[in-house]
Amino acid sequence: WSRILTGRAQLNEFPADIPHGDDWYRRAMRSHANCLENLPIYTAIVVVIVATDTRSSILDILATLLLVARIMQTIVHIGFRQSNMVVGFRFSLFFTQLICMIGMGITVAMVVSQP
Repeated sequence: WSRILTGRAQLNEFPADIPHGDDWYRRAMRSHANCLENLPIYTAIVVVIVATDTRSSILDILATLLLVARIMQTIVHIGFRQSNMVVGFRFSLFFTQLICMIGMGITVAMVVSQP
C-alpha cells in the first residue's frame, strides 16, 4: 500500500494470481486466507450458540483453545522457514482448530437437544 499511496505503483500492478513480495509476505497472505476460509464455519457455530443462549464451560475451553491454535498457526506460518517439521506442526494447529469446531458443534447440539 505504501507504494500505491506514494505514487510509485498503480493499483493494477498487483494481480491476485501472481505472487508478490518476499517469502514471508506471501506466507502472511496465505495465512490471512486461511483465517478467512474457516470463518464461515466458526461464525455459524457462534450464531447457533448465541441464538440458543447456550452456556457451557466446555464451549469456553474449546473456543479459547481454537483461538490460541489459530494465533499460533499464524505465527508459525509467518515467522518460520517452512521445513517439513514446521509444516507438520502448523498442520497440527490447523487440525486442533477443526477438532475444536467439531467439539463446539457437538456440545451445542447436546445442550440444545436437552429438555
